[in-house]
Amino acid sequence: MLYGADYNPDQWPEEVWDDDVRLMREAGVNVVSLGIFAWSRIQPAEGVWDFAWLDTVIEKLHAGGIQVNLATATASPPPWVSATYPETLPADESGASFWPGSRQHFAPSSPVYRRLAGELVRRLAERYAQHPAVTMWHVGNEFGCHLPMDFSDAARDAYRGWLQGRYETIDALNDAWGTSFWSQRYGGFDEIFPPRLAPYSHNPSSMLDWRRFSSDMLLECYLMERGILLAAGATQPITTNFMGPFKPADYAKWAPHMDVIADDCYPDPANPNRIRDAAFQRDLVRSLKPGVPWILMEQATDAVNWRPSNPGKRPGVLAAETAQSVGRGADGIMFFQWRQSRAGSEKFHSAMLPHAGTDTATWRSVTDLGARLGALPALPAPGRDARVAVVFDWENWWAIEGRDHPVEIDYLALVLEWYGALHKRGIMVDIVAPERIDGGYDLVLAPALYLLRDAGAAALNRFVDGGGTLLTGPFSDIVDEHDQFRDGGFVTQLGPALGIRFEDFGALGGASTGGMGVGAQVARVGTIAGGRVDFSVGGVEATGSLVAEVVHPAGAEVVASFTSGAAAGSPALTRHMYGSGEAWYVATMPDAAGIDAVVGALVAASGVRPIIDDLPAGLEVARRGDLVTVINHGDATVEVGLEGTDAETGAAVVLRALAPQEVLFAWAPVDAEPQTPEAFPEDASVLLAGRKP
Repeated sequence: MLYGADYNPDQWPEEVWDDDVRLMREAGVNVVSLGIFAWSRIQPAEGVWDFAWLDTVIEKLHAGGIQVNLATATASPPPWVSATYPETLPADESGASFWPGSRQHFAPSSPVYRRLAGELVRRLAERYAQHPAVTMWHVGNEFGCHLPMDFSDAARDAYRGWLQGRYETIDALNDAWGTSFWSQRYGGFDEIFPPRLAPYSHNPSSMLDWRRFSSDMLLECYLMERGILLAAGATQPITTNFMGPFKPADYAKWAPHMDVIADDCYPDPANPNRIRDAAFQRDLVRSLKPGVPWILMEQATDAVNWRPSNPGKRPGVLAAETAQSVGRGADGIMFFQWRQSRAGSEKFHSAMLPHAGTDTATWRSVTDLGARLGALPALPAPGRDARVAVVFDWENWWAIEGRDHPVEIDYLALVLEWYGALHKRGIMVDIVAPERIDGGYDLVLAPALYLLRDAGAAALNRFVDGGGTLLTGPFSDIVDEHDQFRDGGFVTQLGPALGIRFEDFGALGGASTGGMGVGAQVARVGTIAGGRVDFSVGGVEATGSLVAEVVHPAGAEVVASFTSGAAAGSPALTRHMYGSGEAWYVATMPDAAGIDAVVGALVAASGVRPIIDDLPAGLEVARRGDLVTVINHGDATVEVGLEGTDAETGAAVVLRALAPQEVLFAWAPVDAEPQTPEAFPEDASVLLAGRKP
């Protein structure tokens, strides 16, 4: 198990470096991410290089037995870059420059930025690619975190080239964007600009491509640096740190280029749904690269500094949150950062070594955690442990949250509500794009799948035809990959499998998730006058919001009908046998009780079994191979029944009482070997041992 943190020795005098290494060993640290924001120290001026300090730090870490995840240091250009080359600066929608003084103040598509960054990476790679201390490369940092879109002239030029590469001819682009509307037809690619400040709505098809382009420009920066590292002979794994469900970057497209997925996760102690939301994030990053353990690259030891209010973590929460990552596939646990900063914007952000020193609860927590993780046996790679998938798709996210729709939808919030009903039951879930749905799953939930590509629709239809159980619902199968309606109207791809005909959206007055935070109860919008409908599922009274869609059975069985409002009497929930499987459709967004009832019916219909039957409230459970992780996130001691062996003590486990925030790692073999896709590496753990296979 990797254990460590970001290490920024360039912020501290050399006199403390030996003390850092000594304390790292005391805390159980065996890896650090080094030099993430050190460009100005490595290259204080153009043509001037200073590697002596970095040589010293790396040698000290190596002598202390601490591996180095060496950063390329390109995330924050030094002041001389923008002073000498102002064309590297990004711009906002009005064309005004973002200036230095913070971080990420670079235009990703700027040729000059890429040249300067590339030279830095080349020199680092040539100097350290063969150093035995360097066991991983950290490219950039949180790409797009603070500046996901750049509207500069550099972006303008790159956007035109990107569009020409995608469409080849301007006529093809005009067709894809539907530019005959509002007299937007282009005569050449040189007439196209980024979607800068405009009087009203931009063309939605162009906005979708702009989102794709913006994600691709960040990815190109990563790929440029990765290519330089490989050309210099680097054989270590190469990665960058993701940020979970981060809307601006399509991580599903990035994942094939990562040797190992790394992720930053900061659950908000004030969020009542933080356990669910964090579990979703960890399942998402695990699902991006099946079969390969991932790394939690950043989390906080205690409080962060960037929310309006920043409470610390209650006793035991750090270990419980860490176990959530381990149980869901992580083989590395790291923090931001090692030593708490004395100055700068993040000086109030907690660290492994706090300002108050080693006689602190934080230090005791991180040293105890390091000892516990270090004593764990070798863990199985996360395999095909989930028989349930939730479809989550970035392009759909971009399209469904565009303007000028029947209702405003917070896509992530809706997906989290459906995911939560599975999570509370202790059912393992993969989070995947529709194209990745296959016969390895028994149950698939695809909420609000507004933009549905042909290949994704084909995969979902094959899944149902082959015996799977599918649920989808409002605002699904509406547009193609260009955000255009297909011939025939709505639900043209999934209609036969669903056994319904779609007539109208039936938007409910005031029903909107647009202003809600992630994880909010969608049911709240049902309290708005006129913005709700009622129906009953399996004896459970439910309330729907957002829409009461007008659908007509075309072979489907009506499981539930609306009992109130203008939609009274029309189908609220349908079920259709198709091939060897079945497809369900819910015509509204149910409240929490309704979602729970629908998911309960789906679980029963599909034959899916939880890891532990009748999971007590407050407990979370996850499986990776034969390892089962049980966490008590509640405030009371809870008994859990699990037949197995304690992975830490070797003692037999049948019934265990877990105190608040207590964690149990147990070997509990599954009845049958989990399905292993052919794409899995023979030994995925070698990726975390310092070299690629």
